[in-house]
Amino acid sequence: MLHLQKHIPLSFRHQWLLSVTRFAATASAADPAPFAVEDYLVASCHLTQNQALKASKALSHLKSPSNPDAVLAFLSGLGLSPPDIASVVVRAPKFLCCKVDKTLSTRLAALQDHGLSASQIARLVLLNPSGFLQRSIISKLKYYVGLFGSFDDLLNVLKKSSYLLGADLESVVKPNVSCLRECGLGEPDISKICRNAPRLLYARPERVQAMVVRAEGMGVPRSSTMFMYALRCVASRSDEFITEKLEFLKESFRWSEAEVRFAVSRDPWILTVSKDRAFRVSEFLISEVGLDPKYIASTPALIKYSLEGRLIPRHHVVKLLKANRLLAHDRSYYSAVSVSEKVFLEKFICPYKEAAPHLAEDYAASCRGEVPSRFML
Repeated sequence: MLHLQKHIPLSFRHQWLLSVTRFAATASAADPAPFAVEDYLVASCHLTQNQALKASKALSHLKSPSNPDAVLAFLSGLGLSPPDIASVVVRAPKFLCCKVDKTLSTRLAALQDHGLSASQIARLVLLNPSGFLQRSIISKLKYYVGLFGSFDDLLNVLKKSSYLLGADLESVVKPNVSCLRECGLGEPDISKICRNAPRLLYARPERVQAMVVRAEGMGVPRSSTMFMYALRCVASRSDEFITEKLEFLKESFRWSEAEVRFAVSRDPWILTVSKDRAFRVSEFLISEVGLDPKYIASTPALIKYSLEGRLIPRHHVVKLLKANRLLAHDRSYYSAVSVSEKVFLEKFICPYKEAAPHLAEDYAASCRGEVPSRFML
């Protein structure tokens, strides 16, 4: 405009400026209503009103539906359904701001060149839309597929954690994997533990090192086959939780400090049992079955078994068989509880069909929560 003004005579310049101003005002009055992002998210992306309200805060700069429309067409072309697209927008509202030609199509082509099918790419976008947009997505996929074995296995891990693709490979993930190797874990063990506890991959390296120390501090040495399970437990639970649960188990089962550490070293998963269940199991095993706390510490798997579905019914069977001298008194209760249902029936029910003809039906009733009169010895 300044260039044109130099060539407009002064006598006409003022009149010309007035004309331009009037034209701009007229054009502005003829413009359609401002683009309502929240309404667009509800009408075109099928978000709920609350979802749209939250997502619109990240899209307040949008002035037109043209780019979001192109993104929706791209997602639909991948095979995503309207509910899937809504999920993508809720997870990553700024996905609607991406340029289809410069960003989305480029990522799509790179992933296809990497050997992924359209359906696999669609699943990746649905699970982790922000990860799909990363320039480093190819290098990360190569690394994680090599770690977990296949792209489908990686997707299963991504279902558990949306942080995995956001972690830096060189400064976070690879140092964490090296730390796990230094703990004596092989590649299959690392893959297995990280499938269930992906935090071991994306947490800060110093935090992972602290988890290793915490697992050892519970009495599980790195050389133990249980170490990876102890590490998995601490990876998904706070230090405060672990400390509190150890103290609770110690009190509930009347264990010494050495006994609770021994029990955890034998089976770290007892830390995952709820307090209510652990308390009821302790009362039953100690007061009803008569087991010594030290014995329970040496067989901690007892704590994980269902009280109503396994511990009580099988106790009734063993008690009845011993009372009728059909089972040796030195036959341990643990030998009856630790086996599968099929083996239990074969060893503790079927051999006594003649001597105890109602045993099978009484056991079945006990598993349903009933207490047959023959079990009330």
